Amino acid sequence: MAIGATPTVRYFSAPPPPPPPPTLRRESNAVLILLWRRLRADARARLGLVTVTLLILLAVLAPFVARYSPTAIDLAGQLQHPSLTHWMGTDYQGRDVWARIVYGARISLSVGVVSQAIALMLGVTLGLVSGFYGRWIDESIMRLADITLAFPTLLLLIAMAAAFQPSLSTVFITIGVVGWAGMARIVRGQVLVTRQLEFVQAARALGATDRRIIVQHLLPNVIAPVIIAATLGVAGAIMAEAALSFLGLGVQPPTPSWGAMIADARDLLQLRTAPWTSVFPGLAIGAAVLGFNLLGDALRDALDPRFLMGAAAAGAPETRPI
Repeated sequence: MAIGATPTVRYFSAPPPPPPPPTLRRESNAVLILLWRRLRADARARLGLVTVTLLILLAVLAPFVARYSPTAIDLAGQLQHPSLTHWMGTDYQGRDVWARIVYGARISLSVGVVSQAIALMLGVTLGLVSGFYGRWIDESIMRLADITLAFPTLLLLIAMAAAFQPSLSTVFITIGVVGWAGMARIVRGQVLVTRQLEFVQAARALGATDRRIIVQHLLPNVIAPVIIAATLGVAGAIMAEAALSFLGLGVQPPTPSWGAMIADARDLLQLRTAPWTSVFPGLAIGAAVLGFNLLGDALRDALDPRFLMGAAAAGAPETRPI
């Protein structure tokens, strides 16, 4: 710089502040967004969701979509072919098959939801206690689960349903009680892994109570497999209710039930002359089971932690395994 020249002052801007660390809410939102994208891109999820949604709408709107009463008997119009008057024909008592299928959806869906709620309540609670405490508590609960799983499910359902008066509440309790063992084993396996992680050990070191650790740290980490098992369990409960009603141990007449409708049409004469009395209820059972199974399979893939947590934490695009 020359002598007597005015010095030049240069100003340097401060560096930008570092980005804020990701918060728990932001990571949760990223996980939900990624989950929704995966489900929306999965054809199984779309088909299963559409099927389940249609069944729920039919069950809720049954008084509006059914043109006849499901229990009204018309002996003069028995075994009529499907027509514009009776969309799916009539059965041997002249009852409208479409109306009985629509109202039967209420029974099947309610059995699936309520029985799985009972299985979840028992299985999740016993699985958390068994996996967390271990020792003799774990041995006692798991041996009881082994005894339950040792019997064929259908035979155990028949034995329990036959021991009580057949009714809708009996079906709820029977299917729910029989289904707890599988749920408990799933939850126990997840708890055995999660309880060894650092955040659980840190909570224990800070003096957290067992109840707080189980409810706030262990339970949220077993939700994903529980949701998948419950979704698939609804399909199994619908099949179980249909089997019990077919054997006369489920919902009693004149309440419409898909399994009872097939039982009423199982004689050889109706199978030859009026196949619609058994085909349409069978298709309804198949559609309901297929819808929940497709939805459960799609949820199992979408909730896979190998994709979900890594992509949510890094903000990376979704990838599929090879």
